[in-house]
Amino acid sequence: MAILNSVLRAITWWNGQTYGTQLFTARHGEKVGEDVQGNVYYHNADDSRRWVIYNGEIEGSRVPPDWSGWLQRTVQAPPAEKPLIHRAWEKPHQENLTASPALAYRPAGSMRQKAPLERSDYEAWTPE
Repeated sequence: MAILNSVLRAITWWNGQTYGTQLFTARHGEKVGEDVQGNVYYHNADDSRRWVIYNGEIEGSRVPPDWSGWLQRTVQAPPAEKPLIHRAWEKPHQENLTASPALAYRPAGSMRQKAPLERSDYEAWTPE
């Protein structure tokens, strides 16, 4: 299994950081901070590049708004140095769970419902 993970890591980006990213981060990356999910944020010496190493699944919606603003250069100071002010009415950040099994929409009568719906308005056709 370890060999398969090594091969996948060498040729795919969605199974964690690639060896190229790991090497680039080790040579040029300066750690800027970490978010509550364990994602680690880096930039190079002249701040011309900024990037994130995800802790777990690589999904852009897992980056909190504070860090997303820093990555996209909306704010210059990273949230680890100068945290953004959050209002009392703001909801905490939650990643996009649209297609996840927990929140996927299942309309009435869908085969993906936990228990099949009993229907009295439909009678299946059977050949004679």
